[in-house]
Formats: sequence, structure tokens, C-alpha cells
Amino acid sequence: MSALLESYVAGRWQTGEGDGTPLLDAGTGEEVARITASGIDLAAMVDHAKQVGGPALRALTFHERAGLLKALAKHLSADKDELYALSFRTGATQRDSMIDVDGGFGTLFSYASKGARELPNDTIVLDGGTERLGKTGVFAGQHVYVSRPGVAVQINAFNFPVWGMLEKLAPAFLAGLPSIVKPASQTAYLTELAVRKIIESGILPEGTLQLLCGSASGLLDELDERDSVAFTGSAHTAGILRTHPHVLHGGVRLGVEADSLNCSILGPDVSADDPELDLFVKGVVAEMTAKAGQKCTAIRRVLVPASMQDTVIEAIGARLAKVTVGDPRDEATRMGPLASTGQRDEVGKAVEALRASGEVVFAGEAPDGPGAFLAPMLLRASRDAVEPHEVEPFGPVSTVIAYDDVADAVALAARGKGSLAGSLVTHDPAVAREVTLGVAPWHGRILVLDREAAPESTGHGSPLPVLVHGGPGRAGGGEELGGIRGVLHQMQRTAVQASPDMLTAITGRWTTGSARTEDGVHPFRKSLETLRVGDTIRTASRRITREDIDHFAEFTGDTFYAHTDEEAAAANPLFGGIVAHGYLVVSLAAGLFVDPDPGPVLANFGVDNLRFLTPVKVDDEIAVTLTVKQITPRTSADYGEVRWDAVVTNAEGAPVATYDVLTLVAKTWQES
Repeated sequence: MSALLESYVAGRWQTGEGDGTPLLDAGTGEEVARITASGIDLAAMVDHAKQVGGPALRALTFHERAGLLKALAKHLSADKDELYALSFRTGATQRDSMIDVDGGFGTLFSYASKGARELPNDTIVLDGGTERLGKTGVFAGQHVYVSRPGVAVQINAFNFPVWGMLEKLAPAFLAGLPSIVKPASQTAYLTELAVRKIIESGILPEGTLQLLCGSASGLLDELDERDSVAFTGSAHTAGILRTHPHVLHGGVRLGVEADSLNCSILGPDVSADDPELDLFVKGVVAEMTAKAGQKCTAIRRVLVPASMQDTVIEAIGARLAKVTVGDPRDEATRMGPLASTGQRDEVGKAVEALRASGEVVFAGEAPDGPGAFLAPMLLRASRDAVEPHEVEPFGPVSTVIAYDDVADAVALAARGKGSLAGSLVTHDPAVAREVTLGVAPWHGRILVLDREAAPESTGHGSPLPVLVHGGPGRAGGGEELGGIRGVLHQMQRTAVQASPDMLTAITGRWTTGSARTEDGVHPFRKSLETLRVGDTIRTASRRITREDIDHFAEFTGDTFYAHTDEEAAAANPLFGGIVAHGYLVVSLAAGLFVDPDPGPVLANFGVDNLRFLTPVKVDDEIAVTLTVKQITPRTSADYGEVRWDAVVTNAEGAPVATYDVLTLVAKTWQES
């Protein structure tokens, strides 16, 4: 008897009670491990996450969390041979394992990078700008995102035991949520190995990651309004989860990624001689055979113009005939077995249902024996068939359906009732727009592929960390990944109403109307060590002459009539005469507030939100009020980012330009 898989519960590894259920090698039928969660203290897992993992994680800033994800990605990437070796037992080929294992590590790297670049070095995220709520400016509102004091339960599917875990773990970790990972039983041994490597590394704070191998029955009973569940799997199981009392009435958030009848559409502009036809055929075959078609994003419906149906079927069949099905360890194998014989039987039932309205036009060959091998299969159905839009064969099976025109193709795509991913292969921009806008309401992601995008395209079925992964309707209505969207999706957005001073104190960002500090020291002489939000300099004024405007026009080549033609400028109701260039105003403003000597300000790296509010006419005077708005130290450098609020006013005190100045400032500085 093989060993029982262990769960990681409240800081220690432990097995469930009893002999457990055997898990078999997808290719040989040999027993790999046994699994049971009987006797596991689920309440202790949830309590450990909330009492130990959550507080430790939320004490870290986003940048610190991102740094841990990066360290973890590096650690796992340096020691993945054991994961690859065990992955063969799931039926995955070397290429399939690359998608799962390296894809998972890549997701960690991506979130580490985006967390450090796009989130503040803080524990709060501001959503948009300040909303003025009163006439005098003493009452304002600000939307913020904060971490929730709960646990993220992640119930994953069998087809991606590594990536499926990490693509949920990474954004939850950045969001400040400890995770309880529950992998699908059939391939849980690979997830267990990956989690063991993570725990042994000691990189993640204790309690931020726990593992449950076996049934999750009873786990939702331990959750409350603080908690969330992210589920990937069948629509049937998702339906059960949706009716759980703690989801219906207890405030538990549930995100679902379920069955998806994804389609790929060949544009009506594509002929047999166009390179797009080959791209289309390659894409369909790749999605049918990668992971033996066991992908939630795989192409199930192949929608083609009626005039191209026979050509497409012949081309797909010819390419499928070259696919070798066999031992995933064999380098000559293109497609391995399904994850289990039970999964193979389920696909067989789905094929029988599809044959009620379709015919098999290609059937490949698969080896006999104890493994869960299944040959790729292509069917053809009429546009009026029902089953292709209702039945998902979760394996190497697709159905070709002919459409009459673009509107018909869009209607057929919509009959899937909501999908994770769709693709369109066309070289016609008009077709691309019409189809994309037509099918977008039914899809979470759409690939538009042609000869120009092909060299860098990641393909129809590849979820990317920076793009949303999820889909409406039948696909579950969930939303994962999507870069920082995937992080904020798991946080609480709250509208805070307060005085400007209170908003500044709460958010850490200076709010218009709140107090400024003017201590006689130019803020550019202060390092991050001494610089504070609200530090301000009010400059002397400068008169802008006609000579200044003429020189700027000649020097830059910006001779727009408002700056050079008295008569035309006077006729313009917005100006009423010669006005200074907006960029001249900004340039002269910089000359008013900069400190010229070497100091802690290392560089200016940009300007945000620049607006020109009032024209500056000849002989107008301008002055600048510059205030430290936000300070973001970089954890991996000896400097940080400082955002300055800049307001340029005229002699009457009216704002003529507003913008944010972005600088890099040293953390420490010793005056020479």
C-alpha cells in the first residue's frame, strides 16, 4: 500500500485517518499515493489562518509581500526537477508540465513584479482621487482598498495541480489573505510536493499557506463573512457550493470558474491560401492536445464559414494524424493520457451525447493498456445542433460547426452561454471589430489572431497573470488574475468621508485642503528619512514676458497661432490674445521650485495628471506651491519615490496649472 498524502494543518504535517482512497498513475495504472482528510481539524486550520497567518501577512506592506513572492518564485524555479518527474504520473508530457509548473512560477514572478511597481509600499490602496463633498472643501471622500481579516479557501481542479494553486495563492497573498489550498484529489500528490517545498523554504510567514488533501466536506461550515472561496471545477459542484448556507446567508464570498464551451472562429475573410488558415488549424489542434484537452480554456467548438468547412476539417485531421499518443515520459509523445480512467469514461459519455447530433470526422489512435489513454477526436455538427453548445467533453475532442455570416457566427458563439476564452482568426479589421464586440459579452477573454500578432501570440488557451481569467454565465461569473485587478478583487473597497486632514492621516497621501508644513528648509534638501507628507515650499513669482513666449516658440518650434499671431489669438474666445505655451509655464515653474545643488533628490521621472486651467497672458506673473503628496520607499533600493502636488497660480491666486511631479529621493543624505 502506498503512503497517505499529508495535509499541512496549523503549522504541522499530518495524515488523515484510515486507509484512504488510492490515486493511480494516469499512464500505468500503478498506485501513486492514497488520500483522505478524515479526522483533519478543519476548524483549527481556519483559526490558525486567522489568528497566525492573517496578522503576520497584513503587518507587511505590499512591497514586502511582493518581495516574498519573488523569493519564493526564485526558490521553486531552482529546484523543479522533482516536480517534473512526479508530474509525468498525472499524464502530463514535458510540455504539459512546463505549462503547469513553470507557468505557476511565472505567475509568482509576475505578481511580485506588479506588486512592487503598481502597489504602494503600504497596507492600503487608494482608489481614484479625492471627491469634494462640500462647498468649502472641509469635507471630502476617498475610496480605499483594505485587506479583509479572513481566509481565502482555494478549491482547485485536477488538470493544473501547480499553476492552479499558485495563480490563486499569489493575488490572495498580495491582498493580505492567508490561503487554505484544497487540490483535486486525483493529482493532489503533485500539489502536496509543491506545498512541501514552499513550507520547507521558510519564505512565507507561518499560517499564510495551509494544505488540505482530501475532501473539503465541512470546511465551508467553518467560514464566515470575513472569508472567501475560489472554486475551479464542474458546474455541478459549483451549484452545491452556491447553495451552502454560509454562502447564501453567512456572507462568504464565492468565486467560481466552471464548465466552459470555448469557441474559435475562423473569419469569413480567410481563404485556403492565407496564413491565417494555418494559424487557425494549429491553434485548434494545440488546444485539443495540450494537457490531453483537459483545459478549462480549450477549444470545444470550431466555428468556420460554410464554404471552408471541408477544408478546415481536412487540415485539422491531417495535423491530428501526426499526434502521437502514449507514455508522457517518451520524448516522441505529443499527447499523454487523461488524468484518470474515470475522467476518460466521462469524456466517452460526452462524446456519445455529441454524436446524437454530430458525426465523427476524425478519430486518432491511442495505446491499449491500463492507462487512461484517449485518442483525439473531431466531430462535425449542423448549426442547429443543440449538444455542442450544452455538452463539454473535457478531453481531446472538438466539434466543427459551419456558420453563414458574421452575425450567425456571433450567435453560435453566444449559444455557449458564457465562456472563459474565445478566439477569432482574421486579417480583416472590420470583421475583428464586429465579432469582438458581438462576442465580448459572452467571454472573459478574446484572442484576435492574424499573421502580425502570431510571432508573439501566447495562444488561445493560455491564461496570463496580467489579464483577467474568468468568464460570465456558464463559465461561473468568477474573476481571477488580471494583474492588480486580481488583488483588489479580494480586498474590501470602502468609501471614507472626512476632513482633508483626517483623510491625509488615514490614507498617507496629502489631500487638498489639509495642513502644509513650511519650516524654512527647502523640501529638496530633505531625504526620505526627514521628508514628511505635507512638507511645502511656496516660491517667489516670475513674470512671463512676450520675449519669453517668442523665444520658446522659436527654440521649440511650437509656433501655434495662440502664441505667435496677435490677431488670430485675439479672435479665439478661449484666449483673447497671445498666451504662453502650457509647457513654457510648466518649465518656468520648475525653475521656480527646484534647488540647483546636489542633494537627496536624485531624478525627476515624470509628471502625472497635468492640466492647464487658465491661460497665462503676456506679463502675467506665476508662482508655485509644491507639497509632498506621497512617499513610497523602495524596499530593494536606497531611494524611494516622492509624489509632489504642484499648483501654479497667477498674480490673482487663480490656478493656471496643476499636476503631480514624480521624483526619486535618497533614503538618507549627508550634506557635505
